[in-house]
Amino acid sequence: MDLSPLVRILADGGFHSGRSLGQQLGVTRTVVGQQIELLRAMGVEVHSVTGKGYRLPTLFDPLSRSAILHMMREQSALWASRFDLKFSTGSTNADAMEMARQGETRYLVLAEHQAAGRGRRGREWVSPLGANIAMSLLWTFELPIAALEGLSLAVATLVVEGLRNAGYKEGIGVKWPNDILLRGAKLAGILIEVGGETAGPAWVVIGIGINVRMPWFCQQQIGQAYTDLASNFELSMDRNRIVASVLGALSTGLPVFAKKGFAAFRDAWNELDVYQGRQVAIVSGSHRSIGLALGVTDSGALILDTAAGRQLIAGGELTPSLRPAEEVACDS
Repeated sequence: MDLSPLVRILADGGFHSGRSLGQQLGVTRTVVGQQIELLRAMGVEVHSVTGKGYRLPTLFDPLSRSAILHMMREQSALWASRFDLKFSTGSTNADAMEMARQGETRYLVLAEHQAAGRGRRGREWVSPLGANIAMSLLWTFELPIAALEGLSLAVATLVVEGLRNAGYKEGIGVKWPNDILLRGAKLAGILIEVGGETAGPAWVVIGIGINVRMPWFCQQQIGQAYTDLASNFELSMDRNRIVASVLGALSTGLPVFAKKGFAAFRDAWNELDVYQGRQVAIVSGSHRSIGLALGVTDSGALILDTAAGRQLIAGGELTPSLRPAEEVACDS
């Protein structure tokens, strides 16, 4: 059932009766009620008042393909013919991977809602309707897969660059291997999936989730400290502007990675690294390595100074998690 026409009507924030909605949508009031319940199931808070009807408690600011492309200016040509905006989908990463299997070399997909958003290590990425940014882009490198080492860290620095260009400058940093934090809590996540020929070319799907206005009722679904832009900045939460800025940074930065690798981004990463110079723990099951985080190498490996000597911890999807050492001590 396509709920986008209903959301467009409710986007003004005013009350709309079931009868009025039915007339505008060409459906019965019973169907209107069913659509309202589906919206609620997707994480949308809908107020209903007897005698007045239904309303969204906050203005719904829909994503707009044309607005995003307009704000990207000359870079819009990269994506104009390869850009899908979906009201709801299972996973934007799965959508982009399907396009790769069909032979596409570049593709962008955004969704107002993900029913099965995925994070690293198979975790769920909570993505309620219209609250945040869920986007995936397919990019092809004329490189062997091994040359993509450090890509996830480079992408994290580019996402931060895009956020800063959009005006969100204070308190944003990175956590190895690719989390983006705002004042110590998770603001955004990155999931990279790789395919293609071992010797090249290689394609990557870069999934990016950014918390813009995370509803309070999502707290129980998220198993870690998180935050959003709206709670920290007194700026316009224009998701179209944020997408255009982040996509612009990626469109400029990914060709740089193709030529120079992660080494071109290492200094930027180390400047943003919120754990550099701190005691951290690398946890994998029951195994724990504790040491001083000293930044990363040109390949993106974490430099960990431990009692047993210096270690280099490689990144990747199966990487053990990094945590502050004091948290591990409390768990013991």
